[in-house]
Amino acid sequence: MKKLVVLSGAGMSAESGFSTFRDAGGLWERYPVEKVATPEGWQADPDLVTDFYNGLRRQLVEARPNRGHEILAEMEADFDVTVITQNVDDLHERAGSSHVIHLHGELMKVCSSRDPDNPFFIRTLPPDHLEVAHGERAGDGSLLRPWIVWFGEAVPRLADAAAEVEQADAFAIIGSSLNVYPAAGLVRYVPEGAPVFLIDPKEVKVPANRDIRVIRDVASTGTAELRRQLLAMQSL
Repeated sequence: MKKLVVLSGAGMSAESGFSTFRDAGGLWERYPVEKVATPEGWQADPDLVTDFYNGLRRQLVEARPNRGHEILAEMEADFDVTVITQNVDDLHERAGSSHVIHLHGELMKVCSSRDPDNPFFIRTLPPDHLEVAHGERAGDGSLLRPWIVWFGEAVPRLADAAAEVEQADAFAIIGSSLNVYPAAGLVRYVPEGAPVFLIDPKEVKVPANRDIRVIRDVASTGTAELRRQLLAMQSL
């Protein structure tokens, strides 16, 4: 079974009604990034940061996977699919994808603010208890914080993602501007000869040293076209 590795960005979830951060009208226009998505912002006002992510979780439970998420899950019948996502939502999992690597953390999880990646203190919030109270503590006594990789923090699963890309028979970028590093650099790990697809309704600056097949479309219909092309290539 051929291995398909997908890098998904904010455009993957836009059709699900979950606010993106960078687009016009996105969250960064309303909430300065330095206040809600940096270690310094957390140190300055943890209650503000807690309230921000509580609100995002309420929005996420109302969102639903779109057809693009569903098609990627369905493609596991024909391909060995790994999804590497820059998104912090759980829409890929809810659509049925079984192998998802979250580069930037997961919104539905909380952790220790002293040791964010210690698995003993990472837990998933249930749908009926989405809000973290001001001053709520993790198991090590530190403040409970979102399990999100903030600007300026290391990306702990980057090596895992790169290892997957190195094994890809095909690589697809869906809804990512390729402006956020180090995730945008993953295309450099795609083996020579493996086809690279890019799905986005907007023009995206792509690496000049790769032949990239552009599908100028939104995630839902663009992913359907991706499946069609990959199945056609597989039957040759």
